[in-house]
Amino acid sequence: MAKKGFEDRGQGLGRREVLECMVWAGTGVLWAVSGGVPHSVGLIGDAVAAEPTGFTFLQMSDSHIGFDKAANPDALGTLREAVAKVKAMPIKPSFIIHTGDITHLSKPAEFDNAEKVFGETGVQIHYVPGEHDIIDEERGKAYLERYGKGSKGAGWYSYDDHGIHFIGLVNVVDLKGGGLGNLGAEQLAWLEADLKDKSNSTPIVVFAHIPLQVIYKEWGWGTEDGTQALALLRRFGSVTVLNGHIHQLAQKVEGNMTFHTALSTAFPQPAPGSAPSPGPMLVPADKLRTLLGLSTVTVVQGNKPLAIIPCPDRRNAFGSNDWSDAGVRCGSGAGRHERDHHR
Repeated sequence: MAKKGFEDRGQGLGRREVLECMVWAGTGVLWAVSGGVPHSVGLIGDAVAAEPTGFTFLQMSDSHIGFDKAANPDALGTLREAVAKVKAMPIKPSFIIHTGDITHLSKPAEFDNAEKVFGETGVQIHYVPGEHDIIDEERGKAYLERYGKGSKGAGWYSYDDHGIHFIGLVNVVDLKGGGLGNLGAEQLAWLEADLKDKSNSTPIVVFAHIPLQVIYKEWGWGTEDGTQALALLRRFGSVTVLNGHIHQLAQKVEGNMTFHTALSTAFPQPAPGSAPSPGPMLVPADKLRTLLGLSTVTVVQGNKPLAIIPCPDRRNAFGSNDWSDAGVRCGSGAGRHERDHHR
């Protein structure tokens, strides 16, 4: 383990504190709060990126160390490439949030290899588990022994940094019908207590592996009781929800909440309904790295307005610019589906 909302569909925000992400070509750009208003700062991976001067953090997800199928025979190698991008950033992020599926089979050697590569960043990392991290015989003991110090239950926790309240939730234990995520009554009660003394103006960042909102029920891309968690968060002026699991970019603005799912550093998955089931998607080797990526957040000073920009030459999780009815931006492209029982 380690301040107001914005209007729906990216309209002008005035001087309100909020986190937002702009995504570009799968590499990721800086999230910024400038004078209380979000704006993009620059591409991760640009040789000469705009250098943020404020508080920054980086999201990584779905590294799947140990995966070696045709969709990416070297998941450890592509993680090394992602870490190299982090090491090359002009100013290192304050910390990294990893939104789960560090490993593919929860094996000790997979955790060891991941830890060795992530250690090269020299940056503190806050983890939450994915379902692939808790399939050891003792159902998550290996994960908790490594990353669960100071956490509650199956590994949930919270912390504060630069006036922002961060909450790591676990929704991969006791999955529901179709693979939907589940928080459970104990964790929801903890969340309510955790938020009780926070003022409405406190910026909140929530991160969990499976999206809290239901993106595509048939594939288990959502959390069955996620709406209960979101109800507890609605009183806050700025809420940012970061997830992984679906291996593609999806972004939605709904009132004072921003939802963002991240690319994997291992392999893409098909868009919902475009294949019989979710799973690793085989794409031409020269296109694989365009479908893998990082996302970064920075908090700086300034006064540029928000604009949410769709990815050029990319489709979102639904092949359009809609997530249900509101504002998704970007997703994975087409490719051949490789079944691997991954949800």
